[in-house]
Amino acid sequence: MLHTDTRYDRYIKILKEELIPAMGCTEPIALAYGAAKARALLGTLPDRLLVQVSGNIIKNVKSVVVPHTGGLRGIPAAVAAGAALGDASRKLEVLSDVEEERISEITEYLKRVQIEVVHADTPHIFDIMITAFCGEESAFVRILEHHTNIVCMKKNGQTVFEKKMDENAGKEENRKEETRKEEDRKGADRKEENRTEEARKEELTDRSCLSVEGIVDFADSVETEEVREILERQISYNMAIAEEGLAHDYGANIGKTLLFGHEEDLERKMRAYAAAGSDARMNGCELPVIINSGSGNQGITSSVPVIVYAGEKGIGREELLRALCVSNLITIHLKTGIGRLSAYCGVVSAGCGAAAGIAYLQGGRFDMIAHTVVNALAMDSGIVCDGAKASCAAKISSAVDAGMLGLAMYQNGNQFWGGDGLVRKGVENTISNIGRLARNGMQETDKEIIRLMMEDC
Repeated sequence: MLHTDTRYDRYIKILKEELIPAMGCTEPIALAYGAAKARALLGTLPDRLLVQVSGNIIKNVKSVVVPHTGGLRGIPAAVAAGAALGDASRKLEVLSDVEEERISEITEYLKRVQIEVVHADTPHIFDIMITAFCGEESAFVRILEHHTNIVCMKKNGQTVFEKKMDENAGKEENRKEETRKEEDRKGADRKEENRTEEARKEELTDRSCLSVEGIVDFADSVETEEVREILERQISYNMAIAEEGLAHDYGANIGKTLLFGHEEDLERKMRAYAAAGSDARMNGCELPVIINSGSGNQGITSSVPVIVYAGEKGIGREELLRALCVSNLITIHLKTGIGRLSAYCGVVSAGCGAAAGIAYLQGGRFDMIAHTVVNALAMDSGIVCDGAKASCAAKISSAVDAGMLGLAMYQNGNQFWGGDGLVRKGVENTISNIGRLARNGMQETDKEIIRLMMEDC
């Protein structure tokens, strides 16, 4: 890819937009961030909080430990931590500066503050509305579509900040399937079809420029100094939390279980390290991670197996950085058609990305990487997302395993063919199918998962 190609700068911008640090699971951290912003706007510690959230926020916060809270879980804990001690200027690291000796303040605050949590009637999959009260004073903050995208702030009912948004966007998703069918009949360009609502609403770089072929071309031609800082940070952060997960007991200890007795098995080691990062992250570890597509688990899955493989094989840093461009961008490309939150487990996309990065390290280029992605998607696309929790680590292991099996299939002259289930001829067509399945086909599945999970609340 020539450096004058418009895609070149876009790909770098996309990496910079997506590969950012976060401490703890990103949905509770988004709640803490919103609560910290509301407190700052209110000007004092709230005595009452109204938290209105979409179903997917409930799903992803219900079972996960909020960092720097002494092991507390759930929406009230996340909101109380943000309101009591959060630093909104740190965004997704809003709780990173909470000192251990002050954690008890969160517990005490939870005991005396009134927190009402409401399942909001909203067309948006990702929607957080927090109103903080103190006496007659109030402050309102709304975060929409992604974790730091504040679209509205009000003080005592008066708007102090507002970003233009499309209130009908969520409803439009229900009509998208028929629209896409019509576009297919007219031979509409696939890339424009995959230009998502998120890219427009979040003011992010348009992801329709992404393709598997373009990603591989970019990785071959990128000046690594232009991406070194963000990728070196990903290597440092994500390997640190993986090693922490293997060194101590977290959650169900999926990483340690995988590795025990198989320390010399490279594929086991890749899966174990990635799973261990999630073990730690889902269960209260206070180390930050570099996320991908708004998710720490996806950030870990798309990077750690590639890093472990390169280390075991003695592959140089420059080649590793190029492979991480492949793994991260493939993950982002797959997630673009799916959306930030879905009933479709996001680590499936990240497992494909990791396998693509490893294929790149093995000398594979477009043909090998495309077949690896298609093969993996044909295997693991039925894994559902039932929220952030300890079992995410096991799903990571399965996703990486499917990615590596997809790679092995190609290396042995085997593949899934167009017409095999969701597989269509051409990697981009298969990716489009998966996006439609996850975004449109699984809408009712997502609602039922949320209903089932709320029965236990």
